Amino acid sequence: MDREFRVRELMLGIEGLALLRHALDADEDFLKARTEEIRAFVTGEGGPLPDGGAAVDELDAAAGYASWAARYDSLPSSFIEVEEPVVHALMDRGPVGTALDAACGTGRQTAALAARGYRTIGVDQSPEMLAQARRKVPDAKFRPGYLENLPIDDESIDLAVCSLAMTHLPDVSSGIAELARVLRPGGRIILSDLHPFVISLQGQCVFVSGTDQLAFVRNHVHLPGRYLAAFHAAGLTVRECHEPVFNGRLAPGGYEEAIPDAARAAWDGIPLVIVWAAEKPAAPHREKSV
Repeated sequence: MDREFRVRELMLGIEGLALLRHALDADEDFLKARTEEIRAFVTGEGGPLPDGGAAVDELDAAAGYASWAARYDSLPSSFIEVEEPVVHALMDRGPVGTALDAACGTGRQTAALAARGYRTIGVDQSPEMLAQARRKVPDAKFRPGYLENLPIDDESIDLAVCSLAMTHLPDVSSGIAELARVLRPGGRIILSDLHPFVISLQGQCVFVSGTDQLAFVRNHVHLPGRYLAAFHAAGLTVRECHEPVFNGRLAPGGYEEAIPDAARAAWDGIPLVIVWAAEKPAAPHREKSV
């Protein structure tokens, strides 16, 4: 555990963000409710806090995803709900070939690729997540490995997918360079990530670790300019960028469910994820000499 923070401060932050964004256009009842809830949290006169207001622990990626693996697919996620339609539409553009699901987790995108006819390889650093993925997509191939050092041959992949994982790297350059390395000339990359807006505002995504303890794995803010610089340095051409916004879903069992009006007002219209589509330029055509 490197850092910790408390649920009460998280809830106060959401209330304050809701006020900051809607102070000029909300009705008086909304504003009064926010200030009353803030007063109750500050004075301790409100109801019990989620998780008793205990500290939220920071876990490294190995420990965090080991803890999260068993329940990862069972919890609704607004991030996944707004991301998947965009990513899957990009997958559908084909042509079908050999695909890599980098940082595949429980095989969410591996399954989507396999269903579309791709010969799919999933790579992840977490044995626990890979075990879930193997059960979900038994016909796919899976390998342990890291985004910064993929166990994949050079120029062997037609489509590389990486979903909601680059945010855990302090710098996206190494991960994007690896995706470019394994991609064949003319191949495509679909990269989704948590949007820097929501990370900057929310800080971290909290999940339930073990039976009842809240925890998080560190997310880093990567502004669009950093992605663009990394794509350019890796010799990739960006074709599209999508930014689907908050859909109203609050994480079940989380602290935001205790203050739903404030939470929905805080995130209204905020992009939750960013989805990039990029290509590796095809090898130049050479005329045969006569």
